[in-house]
Amino acid sequence: MAYVELIGFIAGLSTTIAFIPQVVKTWKTKSTKDISLKMYILFCFGICLWALYGVLNGLISIIIANTMTIILAVMILGMKIKYG
Repeated sequence: MAYVELIGFIAGLSTTIAFIPQVVKTWKTKSTKDISLKMYILFCFGICLWALYGVLNGLISIIIANTMTIILAVMILGMKIKYG
């Protein structure tokens, strides 16, 4: 069963790290014109639900990955609101 949790951690790490280039680019350019506000609001809501799902089921990999992802996604959302 440990390998299943390892797969979960690797999957979560991969999808979370995928947000870092967008955060850096948005931070540097201050441009959010090509980012959909509605999409990021819905995405952040969905990620919060995934994190809650992880909490309710005691799934550490889901909790950690989605908590990290929501932090990065909210950063992008905040920049979209501020610079958009």
